[in-house]
Amino acid sequence: MAAKASKASKGGKKDGKAKSEPEKLKRKDYDDALEKLQVELCHMQEWIKETGQRVIIILEGRDTAGKSGLIKVIKERVSNRVFRVVALGSPTEDKRQKLFMQRYVEQFPVAGEVVIYDRSWYNRAGVERVLGYTELDKVEAFLEGVPKFERWVTGAGVILIKLWLEIGMEEQERRIRARIDDPMRQWKLSSLDLLSFPRWYDYSRARDDMLAASDHEYAPWYVLPSEDKKRARLNAIAHILSRVPYEKSKFEAPKLPKRSTKGAYDDKLDPEKVRFVKPVY
Repeated sequence: MAAKASKASKGGKKDGKAKSEPEKLKRKDYDDALEKLQVELCHMQEWIKETGQRVIIILEGRDTAGKSGLIKVIKERVSNRVFRVVALGSPTEDKRQKLFMQRYVEQFPVAGEVVIYDRSWYNRAGVERVLGYTELDKVEAFLEGVPKFERWVTGAGVILIKLWLEIGMEEQERRIRARIDDPMRQWKLSSLDLLSFPRWYDYSRARDDMLAASDHEYAPWYVLPSEDKKRARLNAIAHILSRVPYEKSKFEAPKLPKRSTKGAYDDKLDPEKVRFVKPVY
């Protein structure tokens, strides 16, 4: 199974010595590597626009696994008109009347677009199952049917990339406590975080069942070790680039036209007539 093949190897001893963790990335090394990957994302973007390709990227994982940070660096240098993020909240009463998958299908990419699902239809196999928001028979029906659904999606020509961001118990607790203590992160803390926190092993079982049932050749799962946020972001972007068969487009540098001097005048704004923002810094 692809998910198994992608998991980080377990810690342990070899020849009597403990395996060492990778060295922490220096900020400059991270920034340099990220810039190169973001350049490639721009090349991929142009290819997607030119070919009319449709791409779906699914990001799943426990709370605090790093989905938001990954989305931020993916979108940092690309166009919002090409890369769109879908993060659906709890359905309202009218939306509950729709078929479960309908809300997600309505957000599918059009030609020349990439849609990133910050959590997706796999909510049914994860948070809905663990917190009892849906009946177990519906979860089982979902896991049975989702490979057929994704075969239909990819059969229609959509590139479907599925990433599970994996972190450990101690690291998750550290990140949640940081959200509690840091005023600039407190907005990230949700009631679901607190409901989910005690149910670690319930989520682990839900993850295991989800990966086993929905990892298939049309849309395999890949597990992204995310204890190290910087490495996870770099590895995720590199993986996404490897799953899209893009080609670099030749850029024809345009010749910048001369500005017309017709009707020229002193166009500097008069501080006596307009209000300028007070220079606090």
